[in-house]
Amino acid sequence: MRRSSTLLLSLAVVGGLTGALPATASAQGRQDIPQSHPLWANAQAKVADTAPAAKLSFRVYLNQRDNAGAEALAQAVSDPDSKTYRQFLSPDQVRDRFAASDATVNAVKAWLTGNGFSIGEVPSNRAYVEATGTAAQTEQAFAVDLGKYRVKGQTLRAADKNLSVPANLAGDVLGVVGVDQATNLFKPDHTDGIDSGKATKSVQPSDVAPGPGFRNAPPCSAYYGEKIDTTDPAYNGKQLPYAPCGYTPGQLRSAYGVDKVGADGKGTTIAIVDAFASPTIYADASEYARRNDPAHPLKQSQFSQHVFPVNPELEPPDQCDAAGWYGEETLDVEAAHGLAPGANILYVGGSDCQDNSLDIALNYVVAGHKADIVSNSYGDTGEDIPADEVKVFNQISLQAVLEGIGVYFSSGDNGDEVARLGTPSPDFSASAPWITAVGGTSIAIGKDGKRIFETGWETSKSLLTNGVYGPANYTSGSGGGTSRLFEQPFYQKGVVPDALATKNQTGKKKGRVVPDISAVGDPNTGFLVGQTQTFPEGAHYDQYRIGGTSLASPVFAGIMAVADSFDHFHHGFINPVIYKLTSRTAAISDVKHVDGQAVARVDYANSVDATDGLLRSARNLDYQGLTIHTAPGYDDVTGLGTPNGLLFLLLV
Repeated sequence: MRRSSTLLLSLAVVGGLTGALPATASAQGRQDIPQSHPLWANAQAKVADTAPAAKLSFRVYLNQRDNAGAEALAQAVSDPDSKTYRQFLSPDQVRDRFAASDATVNAVKAWLTGNGFSIGEVPSNRAYVEATGTAAQTEQAFAVDLGKYRVKGQTLRAADKNLSVPANLAGDVLGVVGVDQATNLFKPDHTDGIDSGKATKSVQPSDVAPGPGFRNAPPCSAYYGEKIDTTDPAYNGKQLPYAPCGYTPGQLRSAYGVDKVGADGKGTTIAIVDAFASPTIYADASEYARRNDPAHPLKQSQFSQHVFPVNPELEPPDQCDAAGWYGEETLDVEAAHGLAPGANILYVGGSDCQDNSLDIALNYVVAGHKADIVSNSYGDTGEDIPADEVKVFNQISLQAVLEGIGVYFSSGDNGDEVARLGTPSPDFSASAPWITAVGGTSIAIGKDGKRIFETGWETSKSLLTNGVYGPANYTSGSGGGTSRLFEQPFYQKGVVPDALATKNQTGKKKGRVVPDISAVGDPNTGFLVGQTQTFPEGAHYDQYRIGGTSLASPVFAGIMAVADSFDHFHHGFINPVIYKLTSRTAAISDVKHVDGQAVARVDYANSVDATDGLLRSARNLDYQGLTIHTAPGYDDVTGLGTPNGLLFLLLV
């Protein structure tokens, strides 16, 4: 979550990285790893040196042997006009054709052990070599000094300059991730829309109580328009409908037309990647299905987990909101199962949100093809990401495309990011070219389960005080915009308007625009979720309304799981298909701005009961005060639009 106007990388071809960036000599016999120094790690932000004896773990990621060939093949297997469309590779085929050689792995391991590091995991796709050692060993090995720097309210470790490696290894090293703690800035993309900012900090996940409780305050509606606020003053001349209490799985399946198609996701595995692991996840998700979708229980045989253990020798992840990640996991599991009740769910929990454990978790899924679809609901604020992380992520997501795994990322919950960064920007990882970025909408679902309307999610709030509505202030919304990191990918050419593709660019360049497609995200028209939380009377299961593009991502992942079972094949990377085919048909519903729509909302001031009073507000849907806007055709709030039931399943 760092601000920068500096371009970190110059990317070409399809919008991905073209192999290793040229290294520069930093000392005799050594070469820099370009742009491996975070911009926020400067002298003004430094608060301390890192203790020489401090333990840390990092991964040396290795270049593919033929990155250009891998990108060309990834385009071919995902492009419906290609002769090799959907001729996906197995993990073994990807490894044998593109992965670093055994000789390269052994050379890197020998260098690391020679510097005193102990060697950890080398995954089956030879993506990286993991090493653990002290800060002093790390400083010597990479010719840097490690310090502590203040950034965005956190104190994070980083080097004082670019890392460097021996010149004979420079061509093999893609990047080094974990020496700095830049990925501590990744946050889950969910929101309850109450703007409380509450968080529970933790030292070890095993010590974390369930997060602070939240309940919906009455009145709220079972469906859109069920209850009208006739007690408060009219807002802009209208008596508003009360916000829904939270849509159930059956309502969303009906609204998106996947409830009566004869397919439910059976035969497909959806992986959900988050940090940590909620100790009550299966009990919560099972209870949720029992209460809200009893015809579709979450069977024990459908749910599995792979959770990476916290290394007790490492610096504790005290910057991470473990309980907040529990809520993210719960939302993701319940939403994915709700839309695709026949699919298997694999939860993969990173050991923490630092040292790039989320990339390790994603690579675990991809290296072993553990799932057919991956939903990810987290990201950075903007694109000021160390080049190492960008290169590593692109290589992992590229392998997913080669294997036919669809990877979905939430587009973010802060709109155009101007309020936080000062300049418009999409969020990474959603802006990466080899994934599908899922934006958010505000949706009105009627008594019959059908969509009354659906518009872009950009919400403002007018607080009611002493009978008078205050000004409409922006609260949250679907992330979107034009990337400064990634050039326009092949699949967006001719579909995304030049007026959007040329934003944030220089000269005649065009950038990758986010998002690609959308689903429900607005917490004011959000999803009912059930989770064990900590209330004044103790910790127990309860239900509440939630939203965010981290709702949109698993909802869309669930729809794609239904598409897999309906079409009897796994779709893989769908961007080329949806831009070339479905975008030109009614298979995708074009989301447009809807004027004058708002809902009345009542919240507990203390989030759990009326003891401290109630907060009343009007929530305006699709606020127009940002640099991104919902518009006819492709737009930078909702992308191409939302899936349109059976037509989408037939044509995707």
